[in-house]
Amino acid sequence: MAYKLTVYHSPDSDDAFMFYALTEGIIKDDNIEIDLRLKDIQSLNEMALRNEVEVSAISFHAYSYIFKNYHLLSCGASFGDGYGPKIVATKNYSLEDLKGKKIAVPGQYTSAALVFRMLNLECKEIMVPFDKVGEAVKEGSVDAGILIHEGQLTYEREGFFLVKDLGEWWKEKTGFPLPLGGNVIKKDLPSYIIEKFPEMMKKSIEFSLTNKKEALEFARHFGRNITDREAEKFVSMYVNHWTVNYGDKGKKAVDIFLERAYEMKLVPERPVVSFL
Repeated sequence: MAYKLTVYHSPDSDDAFMFYALTEGIIKDDNIEIDLRLKDIQSLNEMALRNEVEVSAISFHAYSYIFKNYHLLSCGASFGDGYGPKIVATKNYSLEDLKGKKIAVPGQYTSAALVFRMLNLECKEIMVPFDKVGEAVKEGSVDAGILIHEGQLTYEREGFFLVKDLGEWWKEKTGFPLPLGGNVIKKDLPSYIIEKFPEMMKKSIEFSLTNKKEALEFARHFGRNITDREAEKFVSMYVNHWTVNYGDKGKKAVDIFLERAYEMKLVPERPVVSFL
């Protein structure tokens, strides 16, 4: 009997693109029955913190709390190479202007929240669902907000000023891409699953990159308020050579990100990263 493996990812066009071949049964294994489920990234982070997921997309920030129970897959990651989550406002603020102000943050354990805290601006963080951040900024309940997912592409036409691109800031500071999200697998799963699923995941990503037109056609239905051209741009930003394999530089980027977070006392432990 096949092992039923529950796999979670976020309902975004880049994740949908990565998982296309697994979703459609193009990549499969007779001994593994994959049950794919969708949830927003903050919910997935919280579920992983409670040890409730077998395989899941998570934020690298959240990994610093769960590293004892989960391996990081060495494929499926999203890095912002000189770009990433964006701090926006309805006024032309500088970073200095934000000190002490209210900022909408898209989830306590998101990587966007962690890199924002590294700015050390002493802001008042207001937790807001990622798809409501722009709304909170517009209505004035916060002074600025951090946009993730498609908001990174649409903020200008929505009338926002860019205060700072956090991926750009990170690269200026470190010379490395900003680690945003990855995929984890539970360490106590059967050895066959731990060995085979990462192979299936990598094949799914490679299939989409090789068969881009059909994978994009599937993924574009997951985009929120963006054109087909923007969906293609968003996917190419976060599904690329880093996604197929972190490589030494990608692994180093994750180490630096989590190490700096620990040194700044932004996470409770020094994470030991377990790349599968």
